[in-house]
Formats: sequence, structure tokens, C-alpha cells
Amino acid sequence: KNDTDVTTFVLKGFTDNLELQVIFFFLFLAIYLFTVTGNLGLVILVIGDSRLHNPMYYFLSVLSFLDACYSSVITPNMLIDFMSKNKAISFLGCATQMFLSVTFGTTECFLLAAMAYDRYVAIYNPLLYSVNMSPRVFVPLITASYVGGISHATLHTVATFSLSFRASNEIRHVFCDIPPLLSISCSDTRFNQLLLIYVVGSVEIFTILIVLISYGFILLAILRMHSAEGRRKVFSTCGSHLTGVSIYHGTILCTYVRPSFGYALDHNMIPSIFYTVVIPMLNPIIYSLRNKDVKEAMKKVFGRNQFISTICLL
Repeated sequence: KNDTDVTTFVLKGFTDNLELQVIFFFLFLAIYLFTVTGNLGLVILVIGDSRLHNPMYYFLSVLSFLDACYSSVITPNMLIDFMSKNKAISFLGCATQMFLSVTFGTTECFLLAAMAYDRYVAIYNPLLYSVNMSPRVFVPLITASYVGGISHATLHTVATFSLSFRASNEIRHVFCDIPPLLSISCSDTRFNQLLLIYVVGSVEIFTILIVLISYGFILLAILRMHSAEGRRKVFSTCGSHLTGVSIYHGTILCTYVRPSFGYALDHNMIPSIFYTVVIPMLNPIIYSLRNKDVKEAMKKVFGRNQFISTICLL
């Protein structure tokens, strides 16, 4: 064992095969470009189109901004590593990457719960929606989501990087995540493992409960509707949100809320990549491209481009 802690880490990534690295580079480059374009494009649409100036689309724009930032914390560094022999990342850089990724990931959990509550308010009593979901309500909800994300990230970052890393500096992952860092620490990580399971588990239980309770009331409201068209519209709106929530929380639970023994970190890499890279790409499609108001706003902005107008009409 060395006498001093490491000052740099090495991200081992998916594979050492050069041909596969080139394939992965272009694959994740395409995903990243689509993610940034789709999410920031939605933010611009919400800001620029007055028809989208309501709490539902404000929440969507914040979610899109989060996804663009989330992907930008992980993907650019991963792309560089694919094309570089030196896959090293500094101790501070690793801590910063982990802090930002946990911040954006946790904030998204809270924001998805707030969006479920927003849908409940809009559907259960639509006439009072603008009153019950005024800026005095949705702005604190968004702020609280960020505060929760930052607090959660600070807790895990301090706990993880207070450990000693002397035996190895090779991280079997494509970014600095909590489980692979704990696996290479030469300190006793039992407290960190419990912290990971119980704190992340508490966040998951709290946010999922809000979603389930909100959609329980939404289901009651749907059953009381006499209009088939009204039911179809509500199912269309809420179905996309439930799809996004289910995929996102499912991958997080698969990654973090389980014991560290009994599974390989290599297998843990797949769900981690899914919720940090793939889901941010899917969210603009899940939440926006099937939305009539967003499609109308896109046609208004890109109306002169026949190709984009055709996509909007799909």
C-alpha cells in the first residue's frame, strides 16, 4: 500500500478495444448533440412563445435545462476519453463531476414529483389552476428541488471524498460515480454504503410517493369525466410524464438502492449511462414532441423549413 493518497483517477470506461471506442465516440456524440439541441431548443421555445407561458411548460423548460446540464457534465469528458490514451481525471475534477451529476440527478427527482403535483392541480380543478399554481407556488417548488439536489450532492461528495484512496486509482466506470469510487477506497466504506442506500432510498420513496398520490387523485378525476375526448387528452398528457418518471426512477433504483455485493460494477455501468446520457435525450421526445402546443410553437418558429415542419406534424 502506498503512503500517500492518489491525486488523479483513471476512468477505465467500457472497453480498451480501439475500434469499439471509435464506434462509441460517434454514437455518444450523436446522442449528446441531439440531447443539447432538443433540450435547449425546448427552453428557447418556452421563452419565446407566449402560448407556452404557463407553469406546466415552465417546469418542462427547467427539466430540459437540467437534462442539458446533466448530459454536459458526463458526456464531453467521456467523448474525450474514448479518443485519448490518457483517461486521467484529477481528484478535484472527479469530485466536481460527482457533485454536479448527483445535484442534477437529485434535482430532477424532486422536479418530476413537482410536475406530478402540477398535473394534479391542473386536472383536478382546472378553473383554479392559474391561482393554485401561481408563481408564488411553482417558483418555490423549483427552488426547493435545486436546494434538495445540492444538499444531497454535498452530503455524498463530502462523505465519499473524505475516504482514503491509496490502493488503486482506477475507476471501473466512464464517470466519477459513488459505487465505483467506494469500491476502490482502502477505508471502511460501510457507513458510506448505508448512507447511499438509506438517503437515496428516502429521496426515492418521498418523490415516488408524491407521484403516486398525485396520480391517484388524477385517476379519480378521470373517472368522474363524462367526455371521452377529455379523458383521452388527460391520458395523453399524463402518460408521457408517467413514462419518463418510471424509466428514470427505475434506473436509479437499479443503480444505487441495493447492496454493493452480489453484482458487478461493469453491469452497474449500463443503467448509470442510461439515466445520465440516454434519458436526457429521450425526455424532449417523451414530454414535448407529442404535445400539441409545443408542436404548434415549433411550426411557428421553423415554419419556413419544410423538413422540420414535416417532423412537427408527425
